[in-house]
Amino acid sequence: MKSTVEAMIAEERSKRHDVYADRLSKALSASLAAPASAASFASSSPSIASGRDFILESQPRRTLNDLVLDASVRQQVEELVTEHHRGDLLRSYGVQPRHRILLAGPPGNGKTSLAEAIAEALSVPFFVVRYDALIGSYLGETNQRLKRLFDYVRTTPCVILFDEFDALGKERGDVHETGEIKRVVSSLLLQIDALPTYVVLIAATNHEELLDRAAWRRFEMRLSMAKPSQPMVLDYVKNALATEGVLSRDAVAAVAKLALSSFAEAGDFVREIRRRLILADAGISLNDAIRERSRVWASRMRVPGDGERSVEATTDVRSATDGGKKKGSASVRSSSSTGSASKSGRSSRP
Repeated sequence: MKSTVEAMIAEERSKRHDVYADRLSKALSASLAAPASAASFASSSPSIASGRDFILESQPRRTLNDLVLDASVRQQVEELVTEHHRGDLLRSYGVQPRHRILLAGPPGNGKTSLAEAIAEALSVPFFVVRYDALIGSYLGETNQRLKRLFDYVRTTPCVILFDEFDALGKERGDVHETGEIKRVVSSLLLQIDALPTYVVLIAATNHEELLDRAAWRRFEMRLSMAKPSQPMVLDYVKNALATEGVLSRDAVAAVAKLALSSFAEAGDFVREIRRRLILADAGISLNDAIRERSRVWASRMRVPGDGERSVEATTDVRSATDGGKKKGSASVRSSSSTGSASKSGRSSRP
Protein backbone atom coordinates (compact mmCIF):
# COMPACT_ATOMS: atom_id res chain seq x y z
CA MET A 1 0.00 0.00 0.00
CA LYS A 2 2.81 2.39 0.90
CA SER A 3 4.47 2.22 -2.52
CA THR A 4 1.11 2.57 -4.28
CA VAL A 5 0.20 5.70 -2.35
CA GLU A 6 3.68 7.15 -2.92
CA ALA A 7 3.22 6.62 -6.66
CA MET A 8 -0.18 8.36 -6.47
CA ILE A 9 1.40 11.29 -4.64
CA ALA A 10 4.18 11.52 -7.22
CA GLU A 11 1.64 11.53 -10.07
CA GLU A 12 -0.40 14.30 -8.43
CA ARG A 13 2.71 16.40 -7.87
CA SER A 14 3.71 15.98 -11.52
CA LYS A 15 0.27 17.43 -12.40
CA ARG A 16 0.94 20.33 -9.99
CA HIS A 17 -1.93 19.19 -7.71
CA ASP A 18 0.16 20.07 -4.66
CA VAL A 19 -2.71 20.52 -2.21
CA TYR A 20 -4.13 17.06 -2.95
CA ALA A 21 -0.62 15.55 -2.88
CA ASP A 22 0.03 17.09 0.55
CA ARG A 23 -3.22 15.63 1.87
CA LEU A 24 -2.25 12.19 0.62
CA SER A 25 1.18 12.57 2.23
CA LYS A 26 -0.37 13.44 5.59
CA ALA A 27 -2.82 10.54 5.32
CA LEU A 28 0.01 8.13 4.51
CA SER A 29 2.08 9.43 7.41
CA ALA A 30 -0.86 9.05 9.79
CA SER A 31 -1.62 5.51 8.59
CA LEU A 32 1.97 4.41 9.19
CA ALA A 33 2.09 5.90 12.68
CA ALA A 34 1.68 3.65 15.69
CA PRO A 35 -1.77 4.04 17.29
CA ALA A 36 -0.34 5.43 20.49
CA SER A 37 -0.43 8.70 22.35
CA ALA A 38 0.01 12.00 20.58
CA ALA A 39 3.45 12.37 22.13
CA SER A 40 4.71 9.04 20.80
CA PHE A 41 3.23 9.83 17.38
CA ALA A 42 5.09 13.13 17.20
CA SER A 43 8.39 11.58 18.23
CA SER A 44 8.29 8.28 16.35
CA SER A 45 6.66 9.24 13.06
CA PRO A 46 7.86 12.51 11.54
CA SER A 47 5.84 13.72 8.58
CA ILE A 48 7.04 12.96 5.07
CA ALA A 49 7.16 16.67 4.29
CA SER A 50 9.97 17.09 6.86
CA GLY A 51 12.29 15.42 4.35
CA ARG A 52 12.38 18.81 2.62
CA ASP A 53 14.65 20.01 5.43
CA PHE A 54 17.53 18.02 3.94
CA ILE A 55 17.42 19.29 0.36
CA LEU A 56 17.82 22.51 -1.58
CA GLU A 57 15.14 22.69 -4.28
CA SER A 58 15.54 24.78 -7.42
CA GLN A 59 13.95 25.13 -10.82
CA PRO A 60 16.54 23.93 -13.36
CA ARG A 61 17.51 26.55 -15.94
CA ARG A 62 20.70 25.20 -17.52
CA THR A 63 20.03 23.03 -20.60
CA LEU A 64 22.01 20.30 -22.31
CA ASN A 65 22.61 22.67 -25.22
CA ASP A 66 24.34 25.05 -22.83
CA LEU A 67 26.97 22.44 -21.97
CA VAL A 68 30.07 21.38 -23.86
CA LEU A 69 30.21 17.61 -23.37
CA ASP A 70 32.29 14.73 -24.62
CA ALA A 71 30.45 13.03 -27.49
CA SER A 72 30.11 9.73 -25.61
CA VAL A 73 28.74 11.44 -22.48
CA ARG A 74 26.24 13.47 -24.50
CA GLN A 75 25.01 10.37 -26.32
CA GLN A 76 24.44 8.44 -23.10
CA VAL A 77 22.66 11.36 -21.43
CA GLU A 78 20.38 11.84 -24.44
CA GLU A 79 19.57 8.12 -24.33
CA LEU A 80 18.66 8.47 -20.64
CA VAL A 81 16.34 11.41 -21.36
CA THR A 82 14.67 9.46 -24.18
CA GLU A 83 14.14 6.47 -21.89
CA HIS A 84 12.26 8.63 -19.38
CA HIS A 85 10.21 10.46 -22.01
CA ARG A 86 9.14 7.05 -23.40
CA GLY A 87 9.04 5.29 -20.06
CA ASP A 88 5.49 4.01 -20.58
CA LEU A 89 6.57 2.15 -23.70
CA LEU A 90 9.47 0.54 -21.86
CA ARG A 91 7.26 -0.47 -18.92
CA SER A 92 4.73 -2.06 -21.28
CA TYR A 93 7.53 -4.50 -22.19
CA GLY A 94 8.51 -5.03 -18.56
CA VAL A 95 11.62 -2.83 -18.80
CA GLN A 96 12.34 0.18 -16.57
CA PRO A 97 14.25 3.33 -17.61
CA ARG A 98 17.63 3.79 -15.99
CA HIS A 99 17.57 6.26 -13.13
CA ARG A 100 20.77 5.90 -11.07
CA ILE A 101 23.81 7.75 -12.46
CA LEU A 102 27.35 8.18 -11.13
CA LEU A 103 29.40 11.16 -12.34
CA ALA A 104 33.11 10.98 -11.54
CA GLY A 105 35.96 13.30 -12.39
CA PRO A 106 38.07 16.28 -11.27
CA PRO A 107 36.30 19.31 -9.77
CA GLY A 108 35.02 22.08 -11.99
CA ASN A 109 34.22 19.98 -15.07
CA GLY A 110 30.42 20.16 -15.13
CA LYS A 111 29.06 17.38 -12.90
CA THR A 112 26.57 19.61 -11.07
CA SER A 113 25.70 21.46 -14.28
CA LEU A 114 24.99 18.17 -16.05
CA ALA A 115 22.69 17.04 -13.23
CA GLU A 116 20.75 20.31 -13.48
CA ALA A 117 20.52 20.00 -17.27
CA ILE A 118 19.11 16.47 -16.96
CA ALA A 119 16.43 17.81 -14.60
CA GLU A 120 15.60 20.54 -17.13
CA ALA A 121 15.38 18.03 -19.97
CA LEU A 122 13.00 15.86 -17.91
CA SER A 123 10.96 18.92 -16.74
CA VAL A 124 11.17 17.93 -13.07
CA PRO A 125 12.40 19.73 -9.92
CA PHE A 126 16.10 19.66 -9.11
CA PHE A 127 17.04 18.68 -5.54
CA VAL A 128 20.53 18.95 -4.02
CA VAL A 129 21.14 17.09 -0.76
CA ARG A 130 22.23 19.25 2.18
CA TYR A 131 24.87 17.31 4.10
CA ASP A 132 25.02 19.98 6.79
CA ALA A 133 21.42 19.18 7.74
CA LEU A 134 21.51 15.46 6.89
CA ILE A 135 24.52 14.27 8.89
CA GLY A 136 23.85 14.14 12.62
CA SER A 137 26.20 13.87 15.55
CA TYR A 138 24.20 11.28 17.54
CA LEU A 139 24.10 7.53 17.05
CA GLY A 140 21.46 6.57 14.48
CA GLU A 141 20.47 10.18 13.74
CA THR A 142 21.84 10.21 10.19
CA ASN A 143 20.01 6.97 9.34
CA GLN A 144 16.71 8.43 10.55
CA ARG A 145 17.24 11.57 8.50
CA LEU A 146 18.14 9.52 5.42
CA LYS A 147 14.87 7.64 5.74
CA ARG A 148 12.90 10.89 6.00
CA LEU A 149 14.73 12.28 2.97
CA PHE A 150 14.00 9.26 0.78
CA ASP A 151 10.40 9.04 2.03
CA TYR A 152 9.91 12.56 0.71
CA VAL A 153 11.65 12.23 -2.69
CA ARG A 154 9.68 9.06 -3.45
CA THR A 155 6.52 11.19 -3.49
CA THR A 156 7.58 13.43 -6.40
CA PRO A 157 9.23 12.93 -9.80
CA CYS A 158 12.57 14.70 -9.52
CA VAL A 159 16.31 14.65 -10.07
CA ILE A 160 18.16 14.45 -6.74
CA LEU A 161 21.89 15.15 -6.62
CA PHE A 162 24.24 13.74 -3.99
CA ASP A 163 27.23 16.00 -4.61
CA GLU A 164 30.52 14.86 -3.05
CA PHE A 165 28.94 11.42 -2.75
CA ASP A 166 32.10 9.99 -1.17
CA ALA A 167 31.12 11.86 2.02
CA LEU A 168 28.34 9.28 2.50
CA GLY A 169 29.19 6.32 0.28
CA LYS A 170 32.65 5.55 1.66
CA GLU A 171 34.24 2.11 1.50
CA ARG A 172 33.01 0.11 4.49
CA GLY A 173 36.22 -1.94 4.56
CA ASP A 174 38.24 1.10 5.64
CA VAL A 175 39.62 0.28 9.10
CA HIS A 176 39.78 3.98 9.96
CA GLU A 177 36.01 4.46 9.64
CA THR A 178 33.64 4.05 12.56
CA GLY A 179 30.82 1.54 12.80
CA GLU A 180 28.31 4.38 12.49
CA ILE A 181 29.41 5.40 8.99
CA LYS A 182 29.28 1.74 7.93
CA ARG A 183 25.66 1.53 9.09
CA VAL A 184 24.91 4.76 7.21
CA VAL A 185 26.38 3.35 4.00
CA SER A 186 24.35 0.14 4.33
CA SER A 187 21.16 2.12 4.94
CA LEU A 188 21.92 4.44 2.03
CA LEU A 189 22.38 1.58 -0.41
CA LEU A 190 19.10 -0.04 0.67
CA GLN A 191 17.26 3.26 0.24
CA ILE A 192 18.76 3.70 -3.25
CA ASP A 193 17.58 0.20 -4.20
CA ALA A 194 14.03 1.09 -3.14
CA LEU A 195 13.78 4.26 -5.24
CA PRO A 196 11.11 4.23 -7.98
CA THR A 197 12.28 4.92 -11.51
CA TYR A 198 10.56 8.31 -11.71
CA VAL A 199 13.18 9.55 -9.21
CA VAL A 200 16.51 10.07 -10.98
CA LEU A 201 19.36 9.84 -8.48
CA ILE A 202 22.69 11.36 -9.52
CA ALA A 203 25.82 10.95 -7.41
CA ALA A 204 28.86 13.11 -8.14
CA THR A 205 32.34 12.57 -6.76
CA ASN A 206 35.90 13.76 -7.27
CA HIS A 207 37.27 10.64 -5.52
CA GLU A 208 35.64 7.57 -7.03
CA GLU A 209 38.40 5.41 -5.54
CA LEU A 210 36.95 6.09 -2.06
CA LEU A 211 33.48 4.75 -2.86
CA ASP A 212 32.20 1.51 -1.38
CA ARG A 213 32.44 -1.36 -3.84
CA ALA A 214 28.78 -2.20 -3.40
CA ALA A 215 27.87 1.38 -4.34
CA TRP A 216 29.25 0.88 -7.85
CA ARG A 217 26.72 -1.86 -8.53
CA ARG A 218 23.82 0.46 -7.67
CA PHE A 219 24.54 2.80 -10.57
CA GLU A 220 23.27 1.80 -13.99
CA MET A 221 25.22 4.59 -15.73
CA ARG A 222 28.77 5.57 -14.80
CA LEU A 223 30.00 8.62 -16.67
CA SER A 224 33.54 9.96 -16.56
CA MET A 225 33.64 13.77 -16.52
CA ALA A 226 37.29 14.17 -17.45
CA LYS A 227 39.26 17.37 -17.83
CA PRO A 228 38.14 19.17 -21.00
CA SER A 229 40.40 19.35 -24.00
CA GLN A 230 41.56 22.75 -25.23
CA PRO A 231 39.05 22.80 -28.15
CA MET A 232 36.23 22.05 -25.69
CA VAL A 233 37.28 24.97 -23.48
CA LEU A 234 37.45 27.29 -26.50
CA ASP A 235 33.98 26.14 -27.59
CA TYR A 236 32.69 26.88 -24.09
CA VAL A 237 34.13 30.42 -24.13
CA LYS A 238 32.79 31.10 -27.63
CA ASN A 239 29.30 29.86 -26.73
CA ALA A 240 29.23 31.76 -23.45
CA LEU A 241 30.24 35.03 -25.15
CA ALA A 242 28.15 34.52 -28.30
CA THR A 243 25.75 37.31 -27.30
CA GLU A 244 28.66 39.74 -26.90
CA GLY A 245 30.14 39.25 -30.37
CA VAL A 246 32.40 37.02 -32.46
CA LEU A 247 35.89 36.23 -31.23
CA SER A 248 38.70 37.21 -33.58
CA ARG A 249 41.57 34.86 -34.37
CA ASP A 250 44.02 36.64 -32.07
CA ALA A 251 41.44 36.68 -29.24
CA VAL A 252 41.03 32.91 -29.59
CA ALA A 253 44.82 32.55 -29.53
CA ALA A 254 44.98 34.66 -26.36
CA VAL A 255 42.44 32.40 -24.65
CA ALA A 256 44.29 29.29 -25.82
CA LYS A 257 47.54 30.55 -24.27
CA LEU A 258 45.85 30.68 -20.86
CA ALA A 259 45.44 26.87 -20.92
CA LEU A 260 42.27 27.05 -18.81
CA SER A 261 42.19 23.75 -16.93
CA SER A 262 38.45 23.31 -16.29
CA PHE A 263 35.02 24.60 -17.26
CA ALA A 264 34.79 26.28 -13.85
CA GLU A 265 37.94 28.27 -14.56
CA ALA A 266 36.68 29.11 -18.05
CA GLY A 267 33.41 30.28 -16.47
CA ASP A 268 35.33 32.61 -14.15
CA PHE A 269 37.16 34.04 -17.16
CA VAL A 270 33.91 34.60 -19.08
CA ARG A 271 32.30 36.37 -16.13
CA GLU A 272 35.33 38.62 -15.79
CA ILE A 273 35.08 39.57 -19.47
CA ARG A 274 31.40 40.41 -19.06
CA ARG A 275 32.09 42.57 -16.00
CA ARG A 276 34.78 44.42 -17.96
CA LEU A 277 32.39 45.06 -20.87
CA ILE A 278 29.62 46.29 -18.58
CA LEU A 279 31.84 48.65 -16.61
CA ALA A 280 33.51 49.97 -19.78
CA ASP A 281 30.05 51.03 -21.07
CA ALA A 282 30.79 50.29 -24.73
CA GLY A 283 34.23 51.87 -24.39
CA ILE A 284 35.99 48.63 -25.27
CA SER A 285 35.30 45.85 -27.76
CA LEU A 286 34.89 42.19 -26.88
CA ASN A 287 38.19 41.17 -28.47
CA ASP A 288 40.10 44.03 -26.84
CA ALA A 289 38.63 43.01 -23.46
CA ILE A 290 39.73 39.40 -24.04
CA ARG A 291 43.28 40.41 -24.93
CA GLU A 292 43.46 42.76 -21.94
CA ARG A 293 42.12 40.29 -19.39
CA SER A 294 44.25 37.47 -20.84
CA ARG A 295 47.37 39.43 -19.95
CA VAL A 296 46.08 39.82 -16.39
CA TRP A 297 45.11 36.15 -16.13
CA ALA A 298 48.55 35.03 -17.29
CA SER A 299 49.97 36.16 -13.93
CA ARG A 300 47.31 34.84 -11.58
CA MET A 301 47.68 31.86 -9.26
CA ARG A 302 45.53 28.89 -10.23
CA VAL A 303 44.95 25.33 -9.10
CA PRO A 304 45.32 22.94 -12.05
CA GLY A 305 43.22 19.80 -12.35
CA ASP A 306 45.97 17.61 -10.86
CA GLY A 307 45.68 19.51 -7.58
CA GLU A 308 49.21 21.00 -7.65
CA ARG A 309 49.21 24.74 -7.05
CA SER A 310 51.13 26.74 -9.66
CA VAL A 311 52.05 30.36 -10.16
CA GLU A 312 51.93 31.34 -13.83
CA ALA A 313 54.26 34.30 -13.36
CA THR A 314 57.00 32.21 -11.74
CA THR A 315 59.11 32.10 -14.92
CA ASP A 316 59.43 35.88 -14.97
CA VAL A 317 60.22 35.95 -11.25
CA ARG A 318 62.88 33.28 -11.63
CA SER A 319 64.52 35.05 -14.58
CA ALA A 320 64.64 38.32 -12.67
CA THR A 321 66.11 36.59 -9.63
CA ASP A 322 68.73 34.62 -11.55
CA GLY A 323 69.82 37.67 -13.53
CA GLY A 324 70.17 39.96 -10.52
CA LYS A 325 72.64 40.14 -7.69
CA LYS A 326 73.03 36.79 -5.99
CA LYS A 327 71.79 37.67 -2.59
CA GLY A 328 69.22 35.46 -0.91
CA SER A 329 70.24 32.19 -2.56
CA ALA A 330 67.41 30.43 -0.73
CA SER A 331 65.00 32.65 -2.63
CA VAL A 332 66.61 31.65 -5.91
CA ARG A 333 66.25 27.94 -5.09
CA SER A 334 62.63 28.40 -4.08
CA SER A 335 61.80 30.21 -7.31
CA SER A 336 63.54 27.57 -9.40
CA SER A 337 61.69 24.67 -7.82
CA THR A 338 58.37 26.50 -8.05
CA GLY A 339 59.08 27.34 -11.65
CA SER A 340 59.65 23.66 -12.42
CA ALA A 341 56.37 22.76 -10.76
CA SER A 342 54.65 25.46 -12.77
CA LYS A 343 56.11 24.09 -15.99
CA SER A 344 55.04 20.55 -15.18
CA GLY A 345 51.59 21.80 -14.29
CA ARG A 346 51.28 23.58 -17.65
CA SER A 347 52.50 20.57 -19.60
CA SER A 348 49.82 18.37 -18.04
CA ARG A 349 46.96 20.60 -19.10
CA PRO A 350 45.10 19.96 -22.34
